[in-house]
Amino acid sequence: MPDSKTTTDTPALSPELKAELANIIAPYRNERGALITALQKVQERLGYLPEPAIAQVAQAMKLSESEVYGVATFYNFFRLKPVGKYLVSVCRGTACHVRGGPRLLEHIKKNLGIGEGQTTADLKYSLETVACVGACALAPNITINNETFGKMTTKKATDIFGEER
Repeated sequence: MPDSKTTTDTPALSPELKAELANIIAPYRNERGALITALQKVQERLGYLPEPAIAQVAQAMKLSESEVYGVATFYNFFRLKPVGKYLVSVCRGTACHVRGGPRLLEHIKKNLGIGEGQTTADLKYSLETVACVGACALAPNITINNETFGKMTTKKATDIFGEER
């Protein structure tokens, strides 16, 4: 976590949002074993875990911010940055790799103008890679907001995302 002297572009939480998060966290107060669940609920509401939310969870659960941040960064399902409206996941599984997954990933990166782990400036798309989407017979695969698109080609990707930016 950045120290208090570090400038950050993370906005402060409004009083209304702080109160809403307090209600979300309340069932898990003082239960160390419920930290992951509390973080999941907060992320479900906000879409990611901004620093002020991590601080609020830590305070409510009587944990240090470092402990909460450590859990949030250990598990790959937690996000510390806003995610785009459309989360695009490209499969890196063996079947997808053999059937053109790397070429597909490069094409999507070029089309969206972002790399892995990045979000477009307009917050429309975020791009990530995943170990496997579980649809190997349809390789190569991508998912967009958990909807699977199989037998993907660069042409199909262009049809979905439009021409290169």
